[in-house]
Amino acid sequence: MNQFKGKLIVFSAPSGSGKTTIVRHLLHQEEFGLEFSISATSREARGKEIDGEDYYFMSAEKFKQKIKADEFLEWEEVYINNFYGTLKSEVDRIWAKGKHVIFDIDVAGGLRIKKKFPEKTLAVFVKPPDINELIIRLKQRGEESPEKIAMRVAKAPTEMATAPQFDTIILNDDLATALQNAENLVNDFLNK
Repeated sequence: MNQFKGKLIVFSAPSGSGKTTIVRHLLHQEEFGLEFSISATSREARGKEIDGEDYYFMSAEKFKQKIKADEFLEWEEVYINNFYGTLKSEVDRIWAKGKHVIFDIDVAGGLRIKKKFPEKTLAVFVKPPDINELIIRLKQRGEESPEKIAMRVAKAPTEMATAPQFDTIILNDDLATALQNAENLVNDFLNK
């Protein structure tokens, strides 16, 4: 691993909670010196997603080969043959630039990173107001089939149950408030 050992800021939540919106906002706050950790996934690109920018897209076979080669900091089979993970090389790439790493990942991956780097990680759970709001947000995306949305919604209660294991919870019932809370948390963490 690289000389610079920056901090790790993890945002996790059920799909549709708003974690990606919050992470994108934080990336625009230049004073934080954050860079987005691009996750690897075996799923197909959605909408306008770009390989190497939104995700590193790869086949399930290639993903499994990288697991065997111990190339992941953390990984999860989120749905059958649908993998997500953080490549060790991605954290090295960001630290080599002298930046802190910000993650937008599933709850299992977020908790694994926190467990591996307890002192260097701020783990934030983004909580939606309720499941009905989650369904509305997922449908408004217009990126997934009703079956995919149903799978995400079915998984949400299990993900919500992990919230107390995170360092802090941001309730995203008002976006402006959630963004301000996220800024305050990150600022405090980076300056301690």
